[in-house]
Amino acid sequence: QVQLVESGVGLVQAGGSLRLSCTYSGRTSSSYNSVGWFRQALGKEREFVATARRDNTTFIIQTLKGRFTITRDNAKNTVYLQITDLKPEDTAVYYCAASPRMSWYPTRALDYDYWGRGTQVTVSS
Repeated sequence: QVQLVESGVGLVQAGGSLRLSCTYSGRTSSSYNSVGWFRQALGKEREFVATARRDNTTFIIQTLKGRFTITRDNAKNTVYLQITDLKPEDTAVYYCAASPRMSWYPTRALDYDYWGRGTQVTVSS
């Protein structure tokens, strides 16, 4: 079993920045070889945002590159998602998830076995 807990500021003005944290734990470390972020806006499907592998290599979906940064601190068992120049369309519930995949960047929800409960991010215009 892997537990993931997301945290971060929930309400931000457009143009601002925030950093989300995902702290993970579990007995089998290979279960979180990759830790990713997804988001789901109201009425929309969950979409992949970024992922960080154990070796600290990262992948961010092309449409969000430049504003989104993902980093991983293995010593703290935490993955961070930094978002700058926030836009109202970034409003969503942000989820982190753990995957045992290591040989490629997992970008599909079904690649991930464990999920956090999510944290709401609201960007006001």
